[in-house]
This record gives sequence, C-alpha cells and structure tokens, in this order.
Amino acid sequence: MNEPLLAVRGLEYIYPGGVVALRGLNLSIERGQKLAILGPNGSGKTTLLLHLNGLCKPTRGEIQLDGQPVGYDHQTLNHWRRRVGLILQEPNDQLFAATVSQDVSFGPLNLGLSDAEAGERVREALEALRVAHLAGRPTHALSFGQKKRVAIAGVLAMRPEILVLDEPTAGLDPHGVTHLLGALQQLYEAGTTLVFSTHDVELAYAWADQVAVFYEGAVLRQGETALVLGDREVLRQSRLRPPLLLEIAEALGNGGDHLQSAPRSREGVLALLQERLAGNS
Repeated sequence: MNEPLLAVRGLEYIYPGGVVALRGLNLSIERGQKLAILGPNGSGKTTLLLHLNGLCKPTRGEIQLDGQPVGYDHQTLNHWRRRVGLILQEPNDQLFAATVSQDVSFGPLNLGLSDAEAGERVREALEALRVAHLAGRPTHALSFGQKKRVAIAGVLAMRPEILVLDEPTAGLDPHGVTHLLGALQQLYEAGTTLVFSTHDVELAYAWADQVAVFYEGAVLRQGETALVLGDREVLRQSRLRPPLLLEIAEALGNGGDHLQSAPRSREGVLALLQERLAGNS
C-alpha cells in the first residue's frame, strides 16, 4: 500500500492557557484527491490546517510528508511550504503588495527565480484563477471574491503539490462560489491535491472525493464522501445534518449498499427522480 502524500499522526495541540484544540488526531491525504475537512465551528479545522504547512508546531504527534516526519528548521520549512500551499479564510491576511501582479510575483521571486520566470509564473497563476485581467489593479480595489482568487493565485505561483484552503467559499455569493470552484476544479484536473475545510455538508458532498468529519479536535471518520456522509451516527456525534441531495437519493432507493452510486449533483438527483417516476408510471 502506498504511503499518503501528507499524513497526520497522533497530533495534539494545546494553545497557551491550556486550551486543547487537537486530540490525538490522525488524517491521511492521498495524492490527487479532493479532501473536505468537515465539522462545526470550533472543532479544530483551522488549527489542523495551520499544521499542514508548518505554521503551527504540534504539542505531540507528527506530520509526515511522503511517509517521513517533517522537521521545523528553516531549510525544511521552506521545502515543505513549497510543496504545501496554505490559503487563509480572510484574503486580506495574504494580500500586501500594491498591485495584483506584484503580490502574485512575491513568492516566485523569493524562490530565486528571474524576473522573466516569475512573470511567467504570475501569468499562469492569474489565468488559472481567471483573473488575468486584474494584473495591474490595486489589491485594495478588488472585490472580496477577486481577493480570494488573487490570494490563491499567489500561492499557486509557487507551484505547490497540495493546496490547503480554509473555508474557501466563506463570504462569497453563489456566483462567486461557482467561479471559485470552477477554477479549483481546473487545478485539481491538472494534478493538484486539494484539501479544504468547511462546515457546509452540501459542498462537501457535491465536491469532495473524501471527507474527514471533525469534532472536538479529533477525526470521527475519514473515507469516501457518500459513505461517510451516509453514516448517521457520525453526523449525529459531530452535530451535522445529512446533505439534502443524499437524503433525497436515499428516499428514492439509493441508500444502504448503494450509497457509493448515489448521485451527488442536483442534475443527478433530478435524473434519478425522473427514472423512478418513469418506472412507476
């Protein structure tokens, strides 16, 4: 069995003052997967993400990259962060340069790339996030959704293998969510492993390959999306409701042993409904 690309083993983190945020947490991130870290607010999702590229150092336990424990010296952290890029929930925490192109070029230039190489990275990243037309715009003049995509472009220009996103759709309207998920889907199809935190079970069900359900600093269950979100006991423990599309599919006869084949889109559920209605006519 292949080692996961990134793994968390027995992770514990205690904030100053004795607040326990993570409790013996185990998690595996497989190459080429979309993994949703799903749980209610305060369950430890953001704290975990801050560990995934070394911004936090665990009280106990370890992070493994390619099966090997990572270190926290300067050289190791730089190598680690080139491979694992982190996108914070609030884009203003990551944007600091005067213009979009200057902000996105900061990472590649810090890698020691030439101006020409960095410029090519910037162009590729902005095109991938569909914001190339904003290259010369002041960062303070962007909308919230534009800031989100530019922040992701800044990390993408470093060409990480894994992109870790904290609540990527928070604060976006439906149009903004559609645009952002479309851009992230293109990155995924190009080979980027995506890890994102959310408390939105509908988003996790529709979009993730795997789900890890969090509660009080631990993973209750990790696995294939439909199987995990079809586990009523796990959802009850984590105080989450089942996704509506899955409930409808189950009501139409796609429950039990057929969860893995349950449709995970609105269009899929409507097609199943039409099939059932046609069969009963």
